[in-house]
Amino acid sequence: MGGGGGGRGCGRGGAGRGPAPRPPPRAPRGPGARGWRGVRRWYERELGWAAVPGRPPRLPTGVRFDVLDVPAEAGAGALRHLAPGSPVALRGDRMELLVAAGGAEELPGLLEWLEWGAVALDLRALGAGDALAAPLPPGWPPSPSNGLSRAVPGSRSGGAPGCLEGAAVWLRPPEPGREAEALLPAMPAMGREGCAPDLVRLVDTVAACCHRVRLRRAAGLAEGVVPSDR
Repeated sequence: MGGGGGGRGCGRGGAGRGPAPRPPPRAPRGPGARGWRGVRRWYERELGWAAVPGRPPRLPTGVRFDVLDVPAEAGAGALRHLAPGSPVALRGDRMELLVAAGGAEELPGLLEWLEWGAVALDLRALGAGDALAAPLPPGWPPSPSNGLSRAVPGSRSGGAPGCLEGAAVWLRPPEPGREAEALLPAMPAMGREGCAPDLVRLVDTVAACCHRVRLRRAAGLAEGVVPSDR
């Protein structure tokens, strides 16, 4: 019994055995076919937007659009002032509202004219010389093979269940084949036709929402409660 068992074991391990198992492939050093390079190509080919290589790629502002960067809670209150196809991105607890190019330059004067200039607002603008970190294209679920697998807790998007930590997802994505610039909030003096919303009204609403968020957070801290952005 013992000898027979040894013979069978020897037979499997001797000349009759199959090829030695190959070592597992090493993880790719760079992004896969649908990694960050694919993200950049999507913006360039599908939207015609310039994209600077990087992880994530960066979309220059001040050319096709500018960006208002606000707390997500404040941005949600301003969505009604945007056209249905106006792109909006979500990055953690921040919301990025795309506006017409030149809007960032107008922002300080608008805030002064609307009497928000003396109020501390958690409101930033990206304009000429700046760049927006490219959100994942709609429908691109992160995966370990493309280097986009680390999900941000609380991120919300119909197209992607998560994103690389620090990256954004589209809440309202730009549509390929559609001129998103025609839908972006702009100054009335530009005389643009169509359904482009008024940038003045949007800035006033965003500023009021930012102020309310700041007051709520201050009240929560005064009571010893850490406010939640959810």
